Amino acid sequence: MKTGMIKVSVLYPNKEGKSFDMDYYLSKHLPLVSKTLGTALQDSSYEKGLASTEPDTPARYVAIANLYFKSMEEFGEAFEKAAPTLMADLPNFTDIEPVGQISEIVG
Repeated sequence: MKTGMIKVSVLYPNKEGKSFDMDYYLSKHLPLVSKTLGTALQDSSYEKGLASTEPDTPARYVAIANLYFKSMEEFGEAFEKAAPTLMADLPNFTDIEPVGQISEIVG
């Protein structure tokens, strides 16, 4: 990733009693992310939580999505259009409320 790019992380906290359908997420939701964000999405990576760094402790997050954009403006424009579709798809694979963070690549 180039310095100055915008990274949007979407984290799904691992909470007792909550569900997350990884198969649906990978096969249906992620293609929807790519389609709805279009060419503004420069790159992406997706992670499945395995464990915490603390012994015998589950991962803090079930899944993490990292989405990269050239600028805040490009992210904002793309997300404004995509958000209703992406948010409407959440109940199809999880009842976890995702947590987001927007960062700038600095190195």
